[in-house]
Amino acid sequence: MPPLLLLSSGSYTDRPERPVVAIGNFDGVHLGHQSMLKEALRQARELDQPSVVYTFDPPPAVVLRPDTHYPRILPLEDRVRLLGDFGVDQVCIEPFSFAFAQHSATWFAHEILERRFHPSAIVVGYDFRFGRNRQGDFGLLQKQLPDVPITQVGAFEVDGHVVSSSRIRRLVSEGDVSGARQILSRCHTVRGTVVEGDKRGRSLGFPTANLATPAELLPAPGVYVVKGNVDRRHEYGGVANLGVRPTFSGRELMIEIHLFDLSPTDEDLYGRELEVSFLQKLRDEKRFPNAEQLRQQIASDAQSARALLDPEE
Repeated sequence: MPPLLLLSSGSYTDRPERPVVAIGNFDGVHLGHQSMLKEALRQARELDQPSVVYTFDPPPAVVLRPDTHYPRILPLEDRVRLLGDFGVDQVCIEPFSFAFAQHSATWFAHEILERRFHPSAIVVGYDFRFGRNRQGDFGLLQKQLPDVPITQVGAFEVDGHVVSSSRIRRLVSEGDVSGARQILSRCHTVRGTVVEGDKRGRSLGFPTANLATPAELLPAPGVYVVKGNVDRRHEYGGVANLGVRPTFSGRELMIEIHLFDLSPTDEDLYGRELEVSFLQKLRDEKRFPNAEQLRQQIASDAQSARALLDPEE
């Protein structure tokens, strides 16, 4: 069920409930975020109050460090959808600006959390900071709101490494989508619209869907095993190439997806929404001497992808 969406903390002021508030960016809704959400949902059930995720858009780092490349793992719409899928009752999105960032930690604790949310409990992460120059932390929040139970959830580790959004960005950008999958608890996905290309794939016997996407975080150039979901209704296995197509002296980065065994209703994909989930990288992109050798490699890639997608065949 989709969560109730509130577009600022100001819209919460007159609500009658006393929610359990989980605070954070939640970009990726990865295993670390999920450990926070489980704790917030547990407390909400015990207190018979709604659970609220309080988050920000754009993310604070984008506003405060604009020169730093900070691609979002998920667009806001998908982040909200995943939070709802996890069981969160409400998502409150605070518009973040440089002016908002100038408020003190004390102001944030009393004006935002105490007065607007009137929470029955608060849940934060291990690296929680708030207020101007990140001056506030878990200890300060406890001092400012002594009557509110505040839980700090520890870092979540996989294979001895802390799960974090920055780690996921690094793994995906390096092409290690299977590593990212382990700590996201699902595949990294990219969603967009199928647009018309030059039909080179069709001429090679492997028609491809060319994806135009606003996604900020793309895997490194290469060939990947994927699943493609058409219009959020039909899912197919496939193989995708991210790159400039060096065999044809291309220069523009393109995402081309060859989906297996399309149903007749999905053979014409132009203009339709396609969500691509990246399961595993097969190889780097490379230049081939001619189109025939490229065709043979694509056939081999497709065979490898099918074997990985359905190992029993």
